[in-house]
Amino acid sequence: MKKNGWILLLFLVLGLLAGALLARWLEPVSGLSFLTKTIQTSWSPAVDLYALRLDLSIHLQISLLSIIGVVVAIWLYRKI
Repeated sequence: MKKNGWILLLFLVLGLLAGALLARWLEPVSGLSFLTKTIQTSWSPAVDLYALRLDLSIHLQISLLSIIGVVVAIWLYRKI
């Protein structure tokens, strides 16, 4: 398989989603709260040019399991 930036981006997104889903599933387990606690951040740039108005909102909820998922995705990408 040929390595390129798009494949790496796909691996990163899939790793982030897998970690986030795992964190969501393990949230009721009180002993793993340090892995599932999320840090929430958002970014909302806006442009108003009279004829065109653009609003974009990006919200991130990152947990330790999400970061672990990204690290595993990078490791898998390098193994290819």
